[in-house]
Amino acid sequence: MSRLPILSLLLTIGLSGPSLATDIRPAASTPPTGASAKSPALVEPRLKVKGSGIATRPRVALTFDACMGQADPRIISVLVNERIPATIFVTARWLRKNPETTAIFLQHPDLFELENHGENHIPAVDVPVAIYGIPAAGSPDAVAREVSGGASAMLASGIAAPRWFRGSTAKYDASSIRQIRQMGYRIAGYSVNGDGGSLLGADMAEKRVAGAKDGDVVLAHINQPTHAAGEGVARALLSLKKRGTEFVKLSDAEEIGDNETTR
Repeated sequence: MSRLPILSLLLTIGLSGPSLATDIRPAASTPPTGASAKSPALVEPRLKVKGSGIATRPRVALTFDACMGQADPRIISVLVNERIPATIFVTARWLRKNPETTAIFLQHPDLFELENHGENHIPAVDVPVAIYGIPAAGSPDAVAREVSGGASAMLASGIAAPRWFRGSTAKYDASSIRQIRQMGYRIAGYSVNGDGGSLLGADMAEKRVAGAKDGDVVLAHINQPTHAAGEGVARALLSLKKRGTEFVKLSDAEEIGDNETTR
């Protein structure tokens, strides 16, 4: 597929429809809102990949959340045209609204692996609590539905069975981590919060993503085409490539996750 048709298609499909912002989350250091003193201890797992050890060729894993809503042509066109691989976490809600972009991802299996971001973008925590104002699943059964519902939607869209899961807000409690691992998933944390839940300005998002170091796993969003952060992320991808960065998908690198999320 040539450069112009990709960009034209993405502009058509990505900028239509209302913008949904309930996927956003503050930087990792911000405490969860709505949590009481009796709330469970929540963790936001950290994940890195094995670095290259070569100063001029740092190894970085790009991960993007497609929570709901739209597709960001600024980021996707750079990934496709510059041949930059990435791992995309999709929800069932996003898949239903973006079949054309899903088709683009599937046309480039060498660049993209699609993984599970849940069915309805509900935090995968098994007790009733609100995280950044978003009600959590609230029970083990509800966590299972969120995880399995996302996987079922992926299979129905012609996507291979997922091996990784990242929940809404990227926060969990210890028992939900055990449950998701028992369902056969590795849980995808990150080491660089690239766009602050897509709320950062373009310059700050560019600085964060472009600052990724050897072994980092970057988290950013690919579903907010009207947010300034996406412009900065797209610029940062070009900067990283110019630096000689080796981009890897999660499946292509030895990963190291804390809180028993990967091993």
